[in-house]
Amino acid sequence: MNIPILFYLTELLFPRLCVVCGDKLIEQEQWICLHCLHHIPRTNFHLEPDNPVARLFYGRVQIEQATSFFYFNKGSKYQSLLHNLKYKGMKELGEEIGKHFGIDLMQSPGLSSVDVLCPVPLHPSKEKKRGYNQSWWIASGMAKQMNKEFSDNNLKRITSTETQTRKNRFERWQNVEGIFELTHPEAFSGKHVLLIDDVVTTGSTLEACAQSILSKTNARVSIATLATA
Repeated sequence: MNIPILFYLTELLFPRLCVVCGDKLIEQEQWICLHCLHHIPRTNFHLEPDNPVARLFYGRVQIEQATSFFYFNKGSKYQSLLHNLKYKGMKELGEEIGKHFGIDLMQSPGLSSVDVLCPVPLHPSKEKKRGYNQSWWIASGMAKQMNKEFSDNNLKRITSTETQTRKNRFERWQNVEGIFELTHPEAFSGKHVLLIDDVVTTGSTLEACAQSILSKTNARVSIATLATA
C-alpha cells in the first residue's frame, strides 16, 4: 500500500481533530486548526515590556522582561489546549504551540536576543509519573523556531512539593523556596536566560527559578509562559 492511500485511510479511521474546537484538521494543520490558532487570545506582552506578567515580579526578583503567549480563562475553549497538553499526554502539542510563540518573540528586541532557553523543571518523581515535562516541549518548540540554545540539564528541581493549585501567593512562595539548583552555573555565566513555563499565576515558581540562577551566576533572566491566568 503506498503512502498517500495509507494516509487517507488512517485519516478516515482515526481523523485528526483540533484540540480546541474539535473540527477535523486539514493536511497542513497540526493539533490546532488555523481558525483557532488565528483567534487564540494573544496578550502581545512581548511588545509591551511594562505588562501585567512583568509586574508580578516587580520588587521580588530582577527580571529583564516577562511575557505570556495567550490569556487563560477557565471555561473558555482554549482551556482544553492546556488540559490536553498537561494531563492528556499530548506533549507534541506543546512543541507546536511553542513554535508559534517563538515567532512572536522574534518580534521583540529584548526577547529575540536571548542566548538560551531553559524550561522550568519538574521533580524527577513527578516527571516519571506524568511521563514528560510539558514545559520542556514548549521550550523545545520555541528554541527550534528562534534558533536558540536549549538547556534542559542545568536547572534542577531538587525537592518535590505539593501542588500549588489551592495555595495563596505567600503559601506558593513558601512551597517553592530553595527547591531549585544549578548543576553547572558556569554554563549560564554572562548569558541572557529565558525561563519557560506553561502557565503563570502568582509567579512564585518562576521567581524561585530565577533566584537560583541569579544567585549563582552573572546571567540575566527573562520569563516567557504559554499562558497567563
